[in-house]
Amino acid sequence: MDPIKNPFSPGAGTPPPELAGREEVLEQTRILLGRVKQKRPEKSILLTGLRGVGKTVLLNEMERIALADGYRAILVEVHENKSLGVLLVPHLRRLLYELDRLAGAGDKVRRGLAVLKSFIGAIKVKVDDVEFGLDIDPEIGTADSGDLEIDLPSLFTAVAEAATERGSCVAILIDEIQYLKKKELSALIMAMHKMQQRQLPLVLLGAGLPILPGLAGESKSYAERLFSFPDIGALSEPDSIKALQDPVEEYGVSFEKAALQEIFRLTQGYPYFLQEWGYQAWNRAEFSPIDLAVVQNASETVIHRLDENFFRVRFDRLTPGEKRFLRAMACLGSGPQRTSDIAELMKVKINSLGPTRANLIKKGMIYSPSHGNMAFTVPLFDEFMRRVIPELGADDRRE
Repeated sequence: MDPIKNPFSPGAGTPPPELAGREEVLEQTRILLGRVKQKRPEKSILLTGLRGVGKTVLLNEMERIALADGYRAILVEVHENKSLGVLLVPHLRRLLYELDRLAGAGDKVRRGLAVLKSFIGAIKVKVDDVEFGLDIDPEIGTADSGDLEIDLPSLFTAVAEAATERGSCVAILIDEIQYLKKKELSALIMAMHKMQQRQLPLVLLGAGLPILPGLAGESKSYAERLFSFPDIGALSEPDSIKALQDPVEEYGVSFEKAALQEIFRLTQGYPYFLQEWGYQAWNRAEFSPIDLAVVQNASETVIHRLDENFFRVRFDRLTPGEKRFLRAMACLGSGPQRTSDIAELMKVKINSLGPTRANLIKKGMIYSPSHGNMAFTVPLFDEFMRRVIPELGADDRRE
């Protein structure tokens, strides 16, 4: 097969050639955007799921849908070393200036810029060590307290009112929401609460790991009434086959049934892995149909690529103690594992694992699907741990 024409595209957030199995959540997005546009209340959407299920791809598609529906869109990714305010300010500044250029009576846009100036002054925003300012006087007393839970709702209100004045709507899209600090998440929830209360045309479309609903609920008890939390999981076998078969048909190519079944078995339906196996199988195939032998021959290359890239970048961030915890967890098998069983296997007291477990959750490596249980946030990471650390020896049983 011609590698230049390879339709598969494994990568971080890279759109697949066929977005299979996600129709329901995209339709939910269209309904949300349409209802808010008509000033009808609707829950904003926060996608949750493991690594590699395509949350970022979906966010990008949601942005495309919002723009096509006439929304002004902002898309940011949360970083552990950047505050929410610093991430939002440049985009909100651009958005308000875009609104300012539109025809329309009133002064809500200018007020929005003044409130943004107040917000900037309160959080002292700097980009590349240069103060990020606006050539406009701040609105004293609004969004300038320095308390994000007070200031962010006021800022969002000013932005949404400016959009209303120009007959527009705003979609704020935030990836990796679980990395927000507790105060930032609380402020974001409070800001969206005010949007619903006042029926203002500003929606939040976000994505995060499975811990996100719990974090939101702990932050504000009313979060479940503000947001829908669609669980973005692995694809079913029919959808996995569609994701593999449809892209190659354009080139007159097909997969044999046994090859498709083998890829589904190996990938368990996780979209990123489907792209990896599809990509390598295409490159190794000499003719159509792509058969089982091709897939089996490609598997060694795929696993090596995953080990050296997808898994390794996460593994290398771990301390020795964290690696031992995850290796013991992997030793117990696939699926959620009880912390008590992990401690028993490591020959340590369960209380001593608290800090390690907390750090792994903070790093986004594990989460708790139920009380006392831990699970990997990265699909197939247990198999990787068993490959890179073959045995849990005596030296690995110390914390």
